[in-house]
Amino acid sequence: MRQIPDDLAQAQEEWHATYQQLAACQRTAHRRRLIHLSSVVLFHPYWQGQRSAGWAALHGAHHVRAAT
Repeated sequence: MRQIPDDLAQAQEEWHATYQQLAACQRTAHRRRLIHLSSVVLFHPYWQGQRSAGWAALHGAHHVRAAT
C-alpha cells in the first residue's frame, strides 16, 4: 500500500477538526469549510486509478490492477 501524501493527511485532519467544530456549534462557515475539505480529500490525485475491494467484487476482479 502506498503512503498517504502529507497534503492529503493534513486535509483529512482538518476535515475531522472542522466536523467537530460543526458538531459543537453549527455555523455556516463550518459547513462550507467541511464541504470544501470533503472535495479536497475526495478528489485528491492519490485516489486516481485505484479501485477498492468492494468495486472489484461488484465489477469483477479482472478490473483491479495489481498493487505495486
